[in-house]
Amino acid sequence: MKDIRKYNYKRIDTLNMQKYLSIDDYNEFVKVINELETKNIITPVKSSKLNGKRPPLYNRYNILPEQEDYSAIYDELMHKLNYRLNSEYYLKHPKQYEKDRPYVLKLSGFLNDRRYLLNMPISENERSFQIWNREKYLRSGGGKRLLNNLRFPIEMLNIYSTTEPLAYFSVNKNTPQKILIIENMDTFYTMRRYLLTDGEPIFGENIATVMYGRGKDIWRTFNDFGVCMESYLLCRYNEILYLGDLDYEGILIFEELHENFKVNFLIHPFVKAYNYMVDKSIKENMDLPKSKKGQNKNLKGIFVESFPLNYRERIDGILESGRYIPQEIINLGDLKMEKIDES
Repeated sequence: MKDIRKYNYKRIDTLNMQKYLSIDDYNEFVKVINELETKNIITPVKSSKLNGKRPPLYNRYNILPEQEDYSAIYDELMHKLNYRLNSEYYLKHPKQYEKDRPYVLKLSGFLNDRRYLLNMPISENERSFQIWNREKYLRSGGGKRLLNNLRFPIEMLNIYSTTEPLAYFSVNKNTPQKILIIENMDTFYTMRRYLLTDGEPIFGENIATVMYGRGKDIWRTFNDFGVCMESYLLCRYNEILYLGDLDYEGILIFEELHENFKVNFLIHPFVKAYNYMVDKSIKENMDLPKSKKGQNKNLKGIFVESFPLNYRERIDGILESGRYIPQEIINLGDLKMEKIDES
């Protein structure tokens, strides 16, 4: 007998179904219909009414999709995974488990046989390769989603994040010294070039070291500051100045940096450089660019409190107007001219 689920449509008339199944005897056909209903293969369309025959059948039936058998999967989830993995999510989503199963089993096997390796902290990519033989699986291949599904805290993997090392240039290794963190690449190169050719000071500050902060990456990179910098840069009496774009995002980068690391480092805005940026924009009557939409405007006030009142008002005016001053407003010519003016 043909499989009614191979029929081209999801609904079928009773007469057409009898022809499709090639059953001439009506009573035999009724038995088949009852069996198909019992197995949840078809259900009657009750609005189609009965056909008037004995025994009666409905005039139309729905053909239900084939139900997959997940009994083996349920058994595996409930009895064969490491007890540290919570299988509740996958019991409710067995089809997703079929996709994730190779990775779940690798994690389960690792916890069963090599969990002792978690006693040693290693990098995220190293652990990812150790467990799944895919170095990027945790970071970008769905590993964090998998752990979340299994309610397995990522902290249990005993991993540490790695960051790009800070790029910096020092004129000398004296201590204490002033270190300037610069948000953008162009300004970092400009300051570095100036120190190489003209020497200090920069806007009246004797800067000995310039560092490239790479925007918000400075938050992560600074976590490793104490273990990857030379000793002269770690002197507790050093002063760290910060220079970024004069917009909400640039200020937020400074404020988060200040709040997270103020216990160990003296961090301040490079006030004289920011003042120069404001003064130059006003003096040259610049049509400042518009700020990016969606910036976080919930500033703590730490940044503006470092400035004299007249500059606070100017900075607030720029921000509230929806404009900003990129730090690229400062170029090598400005630094050279400032040095001439100071002399």
